[in-house]
Amino acid sequence: MSMILALTVAGSNVLIFLLKFSAALDSISSSESMSDGKTLVSRDGTFELGFFRPGFSDNRYLGIWQQHHPGKTTVWVANRLHPINDSSSLLKIDNTGNLVLLRNNSDIVVWSSNTTIKAQSPILQLLDSGNLVLRDKNDGNNAILWQSFDYPCDTMLPGMKIGWDSRAGFNRYLSSWKSLDDPSPGDFTWGLQPEGELVIWKGSNKYYRSGPWNGIGFSGAPEIRPNPLFSFNLISKDQELYYTYNLIDKSKITRIVLNQTANHRQRWIWSEETQSWNLYLSVPRDYCDTYGLCGPNGKCIISAMPVCQCLEKFKPTSQEAWNTMNWSHGCKRNKELECHNGDRFIRFDELKLPDTTYCWINKTMNLKECRAKCLQNCSCTAYTNLDITGGGSGCVIWFGDLMDIRQVSAGGQELYVRVGASEIDDREVARTKTKMKIAVISTLTIFVVLGILVASYYLWKRKSKCAVRMANSRKNDHEFDDGQKEDLELPHFDFTAVANATNHFSINNKLGEGGYGPVYRLEDGQEIAVKRLSMSSRQGSNEFKNEVILIKKLQHRNLVKLLGCCIQREEKMLIYEYMPNRSLDSFIFDQTKGKLLDWSRRFNIICGTARGLLYLHQDSRCRIVHRDLKASNVLLDNDMNAKISDFGLARMFVADQTEGETSKVAGTYGYMAPEYATDGLFSVKSDVFSFGILLLEIISGKKSRGFYHPDNSQSLIAHTWRLWNEGKTIELIDSLMDGSCNPSEVMRCIQISLLCVQQHPHDRPCMASVVWMLGGESELPKPKEPGFLNHRGLHESSFTSSKVGLSSANEITVSLIEPR
Repeated sequence: MSMILALTVAGSNVLIFLLKFSAALDSISSSESMSDGKTLVSRDGTFELGFFRPGFSDNRYLGIWQQHHPGKTTVWVANRLHPINDSSSLLKIDNTGNLVLLRNNSDIVVWSSNTTIKAQSPILQLLDSGNLVLRDKNDGNNAILWQSFDYPCDTMLPGMKIGWDSRAGFNRYLSSWKSLDDPSPGDFTWGLQPEGELVIWKGSNKYYRSGPWNGIGFSGAPEIRPNPLFSFNLISKDQELYYTYNLIDKSKITRIVLNQTANHRQRWIWSEETQSWNLYLSVPRDYCDTYGLCGPNGKCIISAMPVCQCLEKFKPTSQEAWNTMNWSHGCKRNKELECHNGDRFIRFDELKLPDTTYCWINKTMNLKECRAKCLQNCSCTAYTNLDITGGGSGCVIWFGDLMDIRQVSAGGQELYVRVGASEIDDREVARTKTKMKIAVISTLTIFVVLGILVASYYLWKRKSKCAVRMANSRKNDHEFDDGQKEDLELPHFDFTAVANATNHFSINNKLGEGGYGPVYRLEDGQEIAVKRLSMSSRQGSNEFKNEVILIKKLQHRNLVKLLGCCIQREEKMLIYEYMPNRSLDSFIFDQTKGKLLDWSRRFNIICGTARGLLYLHQDSRCRIVHRDLKASNVLLDNDMNAKISDFGLARMFVADQTEGETSKVAGTYGYMAPEYATDGLFSVKSDVFSFGILLLEIISGKKSRGFYHPDNSQSLIAHTWRLWNEGKTIELIDSLMDGSCNPSEVMRCIQISLLCVQQHPHDRPCMASVVWMLGGESELPKPKEPGFLNHRGLHESSFTSSKVGLSSANEITVSLIEPR
C-alpha cells in the first residue's frame, strides 16, 4: 500500500512539472501580448522575461533575469529610465512591428524598441543565451530586427558584444545601476575605446584602463588569460570593433557586472554546489589599477614602496609633492629631447602600456619601421608593436606625456621610450666601466678557481666520508624530530599521504576554496584547508618550524585552528580547519550575500573578533601583535562565528615589551596605523587601529580601500569623522541592514571605532577596554581626531618595504609566507 502511495505521489510531481514546463512560453507573436504577472521563459529554463520590482522600490520594470535558487539575478532592464508605478502595464508588438511597453492598458508608450524595419510576421523570442530578439517569423534567414544584446545595462552575458558598430550606429557599453532599488544609469560606465582599450569611466573621468589589446590579451590585464571556462577576443573588421567572450564549458553560468556599490567590474560564476555566485575576477584589482595614479611619465609597481616610480631618465616634477606621496604631478625628463640630434630609446619590459588616447596606429609596419617613424616626429615620445603574436607586427606611437603605466608580473609588453642622445651616452660610459670591471674580476676568479680545484683534488678522499655523513644528516634536516613533534602536540601530516589524497593537488580534487586556501577531502573523509607555501619562500626550515609551534600555542574559539603541518624536503604546508563560509569580506562587500548578515550577526562577528584580538594581546601564553587584521583575514564558520586567521605577519613580544620597530614595513594599505606605516613602529595599539577600520567596514559595508563618496571625503575615516561631527552617523549604516539594526548599539559601535582610529596610539583604548565597551552601556569618551584624516594613502594592497633603520624588537617572525 505504501509503495502504491509513493508511486502515486511521484507520478503526480512529474505530471505537475511537465504541465508547468509545457505552459512556459519563450515567444509571443503580433497577435499576443504579455501583462504584468506573465513571463516568457527560454527553452532551457535559464532566463525569464517579466515584470519585477527591484529591492525596496515601489516601481516596476520589464526585465530579464537568470533563474536560480534561492534568488533571481537581473541581467537586463527595458524601461530603466521610465519606471512604472503599478501592475497594469502591457508588452506587445504594435502594428508598425515595434516592441512597445504600454502604461495602464492604454496607448501611452513607456518604452519602445524603435525598430525601423517592419516585418510581415514579427515574433518576440527569449533565447537560451538571455538575448531577447525581435525577428520575422517568415524570414528563412532568421534575420534579427532588434535584440536586447545591442542595448546592455549593467551585465554582459556570453556572446554579447561591447564596442562599436559604425554601420548600425551602435556603441555598446555597460552602465551601472544607480542603486539596488534603482536600475537607472549610475556613475560608472564600461566600454571599449576606439584604440582597443577597455575603460571604466566614473562620470566623465577615467577610473580604470585595461591597456591596449596586443593580439593575445590586454597589456594591463594579465589575469585575463586562456582558461578552461571561457574564451575571449577583440574583433576588428569592416566598421566594427568589439570585445566578446564565450563559454568553453557550456555547463557553467557566468556574467560580467559593473557594480555601482563596489566600484568594480566583476566576473561571477554560478556554483551549483553552494547555490551561490562566486567571484572569479574583479577590477580595479589593486592600488596600481587606479587610473593615472603616478601621473605623467610615472610607473606604478605594486611591490615597491612607494608604489610610484619615475621612468628611467625621468625625475619627479615636484619633489616636495612626491615626498608626501602626492604623485599626481608625475615626472619630467632629466634632459630635454634633442630631436634630430640623435635621440635614442630605452626599452622597458613587462608593462601595461600607456593610455592610447593620444597615439598613432599602423597595422602593417614592423618594429624597425615604427622606430624610424617615431624619430621623424619631434613630438613622438615612445613606440612599440601593435600585435605581439608571430614575432610582433604593427606600430603604435605615442605623443606627449605617457600616462597610466604600471609594471605587471606577467603578460605585459615592451615599450621603447625616447630619450636624448646624451642620456644614452652617459649610460654607455657606465656600461663600459662595468664591463671592464667584470673582465678583471673574471680573470682573477679563473685563477682562484683553478687553485681551489687543485687543492680540492688532494682533499677529496679525506673528505668523502664526511660528505656522505653530512648528506645523510641533511636528509632529515627539513623534517621535525621526535622532540619537536611532542612539543607541537598536533598531527604531522605526511606529504606523500596529502599529495595522494589530493591527487597531487589536482584542481579536479578540490571541493572548493576555503578562507585559508584550497579545500580538499582526505581519504578518511576529513575536509581541510591547505596553505601550501612557495618553494621560493625566504623562510628557512627552522624558522618555519618555530612559527608552527607558536601558532599551535594559540588556542581560542575566535582564532582559526591549526590541525597540523607538513615539512618534508622543500615542501612546507599548513593544514587548517575548513571554514565553510570563507572570509568576512565576501559577505560585507557583496550586495547579495551581505543581506545574510543582519545587525545581530554583524555585532556577534565584531565581538568575536574583539575577543580573539584580546586573547592575542593579553590572555595567550605570549603577547602577539597580529599586524594584518582585515576583513579577508576574519573567517566565518558554519554558524557565522568569527575566527582571526593568517598569522603570517604576526610578532611575539617578550613579557615587558610594549612596542617594536621594524625596517621592513609589511601589511595592508587601508588598515595600517599611521605610526606603523610611516615609521615602522608597531604595538598592540596598531592592531587596535586596524580593528577600528574593520569595525567601520562591517557597519558601512564599504571598503576602506578606494572609498568614494560625493561629499568629497577622501577616505572612509574622513567620511565617518565628518558625519560624527555633523550628527549624521546614521547615514553610515549599510542599507542592507535596514530594519534589522539597533540604532543605539550601532551608534555606540561607530563611536568605539573612532576611539580605535585616533591619531596617537596612547589615545586609543586597549582591546580589554574595547571588549568592555562593546558589552556595556556606560558613557563613552569623546574621540579625538583620527589618523590619516587628510591622507589618501589608505588603499588595500599588501606590500613590504625597507626603510632606514634597524629592527629593535625581540621578535619571532610568523610570516613572509609566500603562497604558491
